[in-house]
Order: sequence, then structure tokens, then C-alpha cells
Amino acid sequence: MKPLPSTYAAAPGHRYKIGDRVVIKRAFPPGHRRTPYYIRGKEGVIERICGAFPNPEELAYGFDGEPKKVLYRVRFPQKHVWPDYRGPEHDIIEMEIYEHWLLPATTAKG
Repeated sequence: MKPLPSTYAAAPGHRYKIGDRVVIKRAFPPGHRRTPYYIRGKEGVIERICGAFPNPEELAYGFDGEPKKVLYRVRFPQKHVWPDYRGPEHDIIEMEIYEHWLLPATTAKG
């Protein structure tokens, strides 16, 4: 998949760049998590770097969310997310995922 042009500025110290292939960690820690279960373990491509924001997983418990976490928009082919998907091959799903949930696709197994 070719990345779309982005007008978002890179967050300082970001680990991934637009076009990088990543895998969402296959982790199931207790408590509030912003990353949906169905996307964990799936491979996608960084579509854009959204910036650095307070960590919502910490904010949910009344903490300050610091240090800020880099947020990315990741693109997945629908067929990779939903194996029985019967729509067009080019259909995608995009999701915003924080950096601490991402692994490089070349070394990750989820």
C-alpha cells in the first residue's frame, strides 16, 4: 500500500516513519486500553504521524498522561483484519494507535 500525503508534522523522537510496516502488539493487559482487541497481532502500514499526546491509558485512571506518547494512523487491508471479508481488495481500515503498541513488522510476531 502506498502512503497518502500527510500534512501532519512529525512528533519529536518518533520511532516510525510514514510507509513503515508495523505489527500491533498481541498483549492483553488488564484495565483500560485504547487499542481494540481485534487489531492486535495484525500488520499494517504507518499512514501518518499524528503527533505526541498525553497517554489516554493513564488519563483514564486520573493520572496526568505524561510522558506524552506518539500517535500514528495505521492502515490495514480489510482482508487482513477480517479473514472472511468479501468486499473489494482495495478496501482498508485506518486506526490511530499509540507508539507503545507498535512493533517493527520485520522483527515482530505480534
